[in-house]
Amino acid sequence: MEFDLSWILLGLPLAFVLGWLASRFDLRQLRAENRRAPKAYFKGLNFLLNEQQDQAIDAFIEAVQNDPDTSELHFALGNLFRRRGEYDRAVRVHEHLLSRGDLSRTDRERAQHALALDFLKAGLLDRAEDALQRLEGTPFEAQARLALLAIYERSRDWPHAASIARKMHAADQGDFSTRQAHYLCEQALTLIAQGDLPGAQALLDQAVAAAPEAARARIELARLQRLMGQPAAVLSTLKSLGERNPAAVPLAAPLMVEAATATGRTPEVHALLQAHYAQAPSLDVLESIVAMEAADEATRSSARQRYVEHLDKERSLVAAAKWLATEKLEHEEFHPQVQRALDHAVKPLTRYRCAACGFEARQHFWQCPGCQTWDSYPARRVEEL
Repeated sequence: MEFDLSWILLGLPLAFVLGWLASRFDLRQLRAENRRAPKAYFKGLNFLLNEQQDQAIDAFIEAVQNDPDTSELHFALGNLFRRRGEYDRAVRVHEHLLSRGDLSRTDRERAQHALALDFLKAGLLDRAEDALQRLEGTPFEAQARLALLAIYERSRDWPHAASIARKMHAADQGDFSTRQAHYLCEQALTLIAQGDLPGAQALLDQAVAAAPEAARARIELARLQRLMGQPAAVLSTLKSLGERNPAAVPLAAPLMVEAATATGRTPEVHALLQAHYAQAPSLDVLESIVAMEAADEATRSSARQRYVEHLDKERSLVAAAKWLATEKLEHEEFHPQVQRALDHAVKPLTRYRCAACGFEARQHFWQCPGCQTWDSYPARRVEEL
């Protein structure tokens, strides 16, 4: 059978025409899809800029449906869901991204970080912890460690918090020595509650070594030494506190007075407190000096005069109220009512105030109960700020 070349000559132009038509059809379809996708995307962006989040979500969903392989649209949609509090939908979007085999390493790490944020915002701390731990060795490592630190502090998991703080300190992500001292102090308080005083002392010694300038470690150590019946050690610890951190002396002054009385070293401590008061007048140090002088018959009559001398330095309603408490008035029968009114007026002035969020409390906190910030409470009363 002979092969007819004429059919080939006729078929080649026909095949060329069909191929050209097919390519034009695919190109038109691709252009149409590309026109639809950017249109939906920019429409969503416009809604987002106008704070119309419901319409923006609808537009982004349309864009994702037109081009399901575009990871940027998924990220935008997931972030919108998270901002609206629809954490389950945000989780589904980011988990879908992570399930894709064609996702680049950069986008996979970004999706993992976004998923961790979803869990954090939703309050699913165990799942957030697992997601954040997967970010070790990625560009999101520093952010993940900070989030893990917040989780461990919130759950009072001090050993894990200390481990993260050590990693961040070693990686030059900040000075976490004082934070580590706080964690050791928290663990020591747990051991004290359990009756393990030697174990608590070992942890507090580590805390002092970790942050020699930090006030809490020495104050907690002094309290433990008082509990163990070691007043001389209490004085030694608090004297070193005054040398390292004079601003913290008001917090330690009452404990110093107690230890001085127990050891018979009242004149030494009295002189020490007077020196601190001369450098930085403080209500708590003043109160401790007055308490020491009132306990001594030789100085008892002039002890309350300290409040008047304080008024020469500071306009203190607290000091004035304390002086009036023992003053004889012309109409002494009205003194109790007047004193109650003064005590009520000065009560807010004797609180401590967080420098970060303004939360006020009757006692001094090392970590603010309001904003969870460490060392945000000055060692001075509201009236003195």
